[in-house]
Amino acid sequence: MFGNAIIGQSGGPTAVINSSLCGVIEECLRSKDQANPKGVIGNILGMRHGIEGFMQDRVADLGALPEDVIKRLSRTPSSALGSCRYKLKDEDFPRILEQLKKYGVRYYFLIGGNDTMDTIHRVEKYCKGQGYDLCGVGIPKTVDNDLFATDHTPGFPSAARYVAMSVLQAGLLLRAMRGTDQFMLCQTVGRSAGWLPAAAACAKRDEEDAPHIILVPERPFVKDAFLAAAKSAYDKYGMVYIVCGEGVTYADGTPVSASGLTDNFGNVEFGATAGALAVQALHKMLGEAFGWRGEFQIPESFKMVASDRAMELDYDEAYACGQRAVQLALSGVSGVMVTIVRESDSPYRSSFSTAPLSEVALGEKPLPDEYIDGERLFVTEKALEYLRPLVGELPVYAKI
Repeated sequence: MFGNAIIGQSGGPTAVINSSLCGVIEECLRSKDQANPKGVIGNILGMRHGIEGFMQDRVADLGALPEDVIKRLSRTPSSALGSCRYKLKDEDFPRILEQLKKYGVRYYFLIGGNDTMDTIHRVEKYCKGQGYDLCGVGIPKTVDNDLFATDHTPGFPSAARYVAMSVLQAGLLLRAMRGTDQFMLCQTVGRSAGWLPAAAACAKRDEEDAPHIILVPERPFVKDAFLAAAKSAYDKYGMVYIVCGEGVTYADGTPVSASGLTDNFGNVEFGATAGALAVQALHKMLGEAFGWRGEFQIPESFKMVASDRAMELDYDEAYACGQRAVQLALSGVSGVMVTIVRESDSPYRSSFSTAPLSEVALGEKPLPDEYIDGERLFVTEKALEYLRPLVGELPVYAKI
């Protein structure tokens, strides 16, 4: 099949999402120099602001980019093409097919999470029903790490390191100021999965070290248990550092943030405003129960684009996922997402496989039960075995 390729980026950006974009571009360019009996890619196009921009005819010629720009792209944070959170409507599909035909697109790549994989799946299915040959392959991305069928997602290791480093350093701040501030609250993103809050545990070397409590969306928030754990930590260490996932809810499903906002896909919208409400609610509980003084930290989107803390492993895997997507498409494989398979924890090794888009679009990957210590409001050693290779070595600071 001969045709042009197009690629888009959707959802929240990451520190390494452009490495996947670079992997697609460079693999497409390499394919022009190789004899391939199944597929040939002509020009390489980019959707500006995802499928929404594509329908508006906002298309970039990625094949015309200078070589030095493509190289810099691999280490540039955020989504260079621009992103979107657009949910496809039935009336959009004829327009999308019209655009695919206009630009001669036969190879279709999107980098994103569950909703993005749903978009690829629905477009490919519609085109097939209309007799238009289109090869669609998804490339995983999300700092939340809740994408089904892959060991982890590109973007998560760097965001996880950001969280762990932030808690490590802020824990020293609280230690120094515990005569004034008795507690500190840190909120992380992740509306329904506790992978990023869990990553904070990598900062802990000694029992006294932050964090002392980790609240994850996979477990209902119980006020009495939370206050008891906070008091226990304070009695032992004279301080308590708490990490809270933005999606933490009560047993009846009510967010601790009490936010009723939803996004275009019907997901509960937490974000900075709702996240602030969550930690403010916890802050108020601690103040009212114990008369303590404390502060809260909401870095929100910083961890999504902090290239200064990005992991080399993350860059490499993101790039390789982009490469693999093109290789699959050129071999005639369609309707799948590239996945990462962990082969070893120590030393860390991974390989690549695929999962059907139809399954990825409908599935989620919460923090497993065996990773959660519900009694201590913390994570287990098994969770740390999973997280440490992705977060990498952390600095060892002096204590006196």
